[in-house]
Amino acid sequence: MHKYEIILYWSEEDGAYIAEVPELAGCMADGSTAKEALHNAERIVQEWFETAKELGRVIPEPKGRLRYA
Repeated sequence: MHKYEIILYWSEEDGAYIAEVPELAGCMADGSTAKEALHNAERIVQEWFETAKELGRVIPEPKGRLRYA
């Protein structure tokens, strides 16, 4: 797993757990369980990297724990 902070929460609206990676714009995943959402987030982070590389975008270094959310 990459060293980016992941915010995990239950979304009543979506009826699923949501795992957001705030340092990677638009990078989020969902799952029916918290574990599944985290697993899916790991895959989505990798796909985010691949897309960023293809588009020539900079991949930010992980900053660690955010002080706000």
